[in-house]
Amino acid sequence: MEFRNYGTYESVLRGKEEHVPLLPRKISRQYKGTRLMGMCRTSFFFSIYLIIYVMFLFSGAAVFSVLETPPERAARARLDGVVLKFRSENPTVTDQALEDLITEVVKASNRGVSASRNASGEPNWSFGQSLFFSSTVVTTIGYGHVTPLSRTGKIFCMLYAMVGIPLTLVLLSALVERLLVPTIWLLQWLNSRLGHLYQPFNIRILHLFIIVLILIVLFLLAPAAVFASIEPEWDYLDSLYYCFISLTTIGLGDYIPGDSPDQPYRPLYKIATTGYLFMGITFMMLTLAVFYDIPQLNLGLLFTSHEETNMEKVRLAGAGMGLQYGGAAYSPGDDNTHRQVVRVRSRRDDSPSPDEAPQKDFQLP
Repeated sequence: MEFRNYGTYESVLRGKEEHVPLLPRKISRQYKGTRLMGMCRTSFFFSIYLIIYVMFLFSGAAVFSVLETPPERAARARLDGVVLKFRSENPTVTDQALEDLITEVVKASNRGVSASRNASGEPNWSFGQSLFFSSTVVTTIGYGHVTPLSRTGKIFCMLYAMVGIPLTLVLLSALVERLLVPTIWLLQWLNSRLGHLYQPFNIRILHLFIIVLILIVLFLLAPAAVFASIEPEWDYLDSLYYCFISLTTIGLGDYIPGDSPDQPYRPLYKIATTGYLFMGITFMMLTLAVFYDIPQLNLGLLFTSHEETNMEKVRLAGAGMGLQYGGAAYSPGDDNTHRQVVRVRSRRDDSPSPDEAPQKDFQLP
């Protein structure tokens, strides 16, 4: 029987062969055909998903245009009325002078300098305000209500973001890994209590529902009530809107906590808000990790060829870095040429998916 040694695409480019399992020529042809079918299948699903996504963007644009055009026209009419009233009450002020004043006020407002009682308010670059700004930079929220004004500050902001964003991602990933421990304990407890009544998939849906409920209550509803009671111009919907926009790192910047002129203890308030943002984003990432850990809900699996993934796992196992077969990593360099039974076990024994096939025995030549 002839055997052929197959490496990865990267190894072919490097002109090197890697230690991978030896496959018969007939099996290799079958694998090529299966892999081609898998690639066509994933490409088809990706094309459908891309079309749906573009339609989603266009529909969102249409809905926003319909909803927001009337309020915009009303705001413009109200502004025009205020300008006309000012001109009628101050006939000595020329139109050009008024236009110049409005232009300068708008420019200053776009750069974080408010013309409304600005002299008595807290400066934008106090320590509390600066800490809040740096946190929005490294977490990629980026409200945009306050920006660096000096050229040196802009250069430092770019360098600070280049270093701070990777450091923040590492920190958030480490925090999520630690939060996954009690999360897995909760899943195991649900399995022990409900495993004899419901299928594993239903238990995992219940587990995800509990995590989402904690996120909504502790990091959206409760903080929104706090912001609504502290901010004088926010109602509960505005506060809930701010919490959601911030924790999803959208960061539109239309609502900023602590920017009212009479806000007491503003630096402390900004620091507390910074802590809330870090904790909320961490729990948001935890929720997404639990969601994507359920295969039936992870749409990304539709765009991945299972055959190619399995062969890559075998290759990694041959290098001592991948799957464990029967308690020991498979090594293609073993001298034992006898047929052996290899049992492939799921990585998550605590909560198997109902769609997963039972354990199978594979005969290696």
